Amino acid sequence: MRKRTIFFGIIVVAAAGIWLNNTSLLSSRPAGKPEVLAHRGLAQDYAREGMTGETCTASRMLPPRHAYLENTIPSMEAAFALGADALELDVHPTTDGNFAVFHDWTLDCRTEGKGETRNHSMAELKTLDVGYGYTADSGKTFPFRGKGIGMMPSLDEVLAHFPARRFNINVKSNDPGEGEKLAARLAMLSPNERFYLSVYGGDKPIAAVKAALPDMHTLSRASLTQCILRYAALGWSGYVPDACRKGTLLIPVNIAKWMWGWPNRFLDRMQGVESRVYLLGPYTGGDFSQGLDDPELIKQLPNGYSGGISTDALDLVMPDIKERFTQPAQSTP
Repeated sequence: MRKRTIFFGIIVVAAAGIWLNNTSLLSSRPAGKPEVLAHRGLAQDYAREGMTGETCTASRMLPPRHAYLENTIPSMEAAFALGADALELDVHPTTDGNFAVFHDWTLDCRTEGKGETRNHSMAELKTLDVGYGYTADSGKTFPFRGKGIGMMPSLDEVLAHFPARRFNINVKSNDPGEGEKLAARLAMLSPNERFYLSVYGGDKPIAAVKAALPDMHTLSRASLTQCILRYAALGWSGYVPDACRKGTLLIPVNIAKWMWGWPNRFLDRMQGVESRVYLLGPYTGGDFSQGLDDPELIKQLPNGYSGGISTDALDLVMPDIKERFTQPAQSTP
């Protein structure tokens, strides 16, 4: 009986220690508001049912709520004006040594052009209409056709237009050579300029970026998996795996709540290793992760939440974010 009592006593003490080490009630982190990452700037929304990697999202656009086209400088300006703190953009190398800011692997969906984006020069891409393929009525009308001519920017243009603004740069391939080219371009920036940038994408190009520029914030499927699994195993102790360091973490909101110390102790630990955390919408299986796009999910964020969120619907959620996080903060449950 005595041994059993000692055994249960040890369990209780250990459980209490783990709780004390992970409860946000004992965190000194001040209440704040979310850092908002706008995916592709202010973009047109589209129906997501039955999507695959080959789906042309411009052809299933929902009725427009605004006049902006993703990954263009006007859409980025509008996103920052609405209150975004950071923007995600997509890049492809061009045949003349630049990087084009454009989502799709090929030009056929969104523009009147043909073939892989990376097989064209920036000068050629500048002649295209990035609003050409958008339709909300199965091709009966094209409301943005003719309005996006010359609006595909280069990465250099974006960085020059928005100095000291935060961007997540998405590499669309798994080509290590692309990572090397991007790293060479980013190496031309000062460390202070690179501080505002993160790079994420395929395992191979991201490894190449990290090898060339250890100070870059990066994210790949491999690094995120290693970080989350190792933290799940050992994070109860406060230990943060090396895979989490100097990174950018995109975590579904229904997964984040299982992270040791969520929310404030977890955010403190990631901040301590210079990593940035952004919540996505709930993960429900498959290869696609949607942003935090439902205003109802904003209402469910912890009081005073000061981590990041990533959204595809900035215009829908920003009013709720401003209302939700300008109210007097209550203590986190």
